[in-house]
Amino acid sequence: MANLSRADIVALDKRYIWHPYTPMRRYIDEVDPLVIERAEGARLFDADGRSYIDGNSSWWVATLGHNHPRLVEALCRQARTLCHTSLAGVTHAPAAELAAEMIAVAPRPLDRVFYSDDGSTAVEVALKLCLQFFRNEGQPGRRRFVALDGAYHGDTLGAASLGGVEIFRRQYGGVLMDCIFVPPPHAREDGHEAAFAALADVLARGAGEIAAVVLEPLVQGTAGMRIYDPEYLRRARALCDAHGALLVIDEVFTGYGRTGPMWACEAAGVAPDLLCTGKGFSGGMLPMAATLATARIFDAFLGAPERAFYYGHSFCGNPLGAAVAREVLAVYREEEILARAAPKAARIARAFADMGAIPGASRARALGMIGAIDLSRGAGYLGELGWRAYAEARRLGAYLRPLGDVVYVAPPLTIPDADLDELLDIVRRSVTFALSAA
Repeated sequence: MANLSRADIVALDKRYIWHPYTPMRRYIDEVDPLVIERAEGARLFDADGRSYIDGNSSWWVATLGHNHPRLVEALCRQARTLCHTSLAGVTHAPAAELAAEMIAVAPRPLDRVFYSDDGSTAVEVALKLCLQFFRNEGQPGRRRFVALDGAYHGDTLGAASLGGVEIFRRQYGGVLMDCIFVPPPHAREDGHEAAFAALADVLARGAGEIAAVVLEPLVQGTAGMRIYDPEYLRRARALCDAHGALLVIDEVFTGYGRTGPMWACEAAGVAPDLLCTGKGFSGGMLPMAATLATARIFDAFLGAPERAFYYGHSFCGNPLGAAVAREVLAVYREEEILARAAPKAARIARAFADMGAIPGASRARALGMIGAIDLSRGAGYLGELGWRAYAEARRLGAYLRPLGDVVYVAPPLTIPDADLDELLDIVRRSVTFALSAA
């Protein structure tokens, strides 16, 4: 099948691939998909030779852009010696060195690293650790979790149990784990106070039953880039401590500088009992994730063999992924990625503030390298206005993927200023077009 034409690729795609998060009947009958051949920096290049600014870092993973030469070299260098070995009772330098380097940049007192494959499995690990932690500690009744309405923590069955987006979970009713959903702090006119009171009430009434509160820190991504005050995290931490529950922070999207600091929870001065990371963890090069735990959690699994954590994946701590993830940390450190992203974040904030004046648009907002704006109220994940903006942006040379009628950007932290300015202009024009055609 060498030298396939674009039409050949699309034909094979529509005949054989089942795409994620895609209504396939409509896709097969109506969609002319982008066919991407290569990527460089903040741009994707298609089979027709056109380039598109990657406005969402290819589902939030390419925090350092595409084809970063240092990451490519780290991958090739590691591939020459060791591509894979089990991590079950075996170790290797990339995994060991990466774990030490992760703990060095993690919020204290996180102390141990459990590797997995992607954000969903990182959350799955955290949930199982919570449940077994309390069983090992003689509190087997703590089996319930608390999450926010609109939460998204992944698509494996446990992670999906924490999902507060109804369209993603309703097909699996009756088999999901027990989760209590509380109002998000951004949904109240009185700020986080009422939301905090609701969380306090749930934890007080569920004393002895709640294993953990699981939160996306500062911004609920899939819910529509809903941003909330760091004070809610601080109070959630205090509540968990008061009621003996664990706090799990899902930094899969927000970590690696997406909201400004390395970890979003740092903005609140909060350290969780368990922290989940993925996406930018490997710079978007390979599927790789991790769950970080405190010594208190780890120590509860020591002792008799039945206390051990009998869980894992074939590719836990894969040497290729670990080598790339180490280089990601080196790039962040040596190229001062967080500091250099700060003025870019300011440009995003200014641009979205200006877009708030577009007739029909509402709730323009920004946090770090995230900007978002609503094109309607209440349309939900299946709203059409966002996709009108998507089509116009594609025509103009940018790749966006709306969240229903929420149009947003989350570009690589390394996006060149010229590309960022062009992206923001395309978003403005696309939002204006979508609303004028409504």
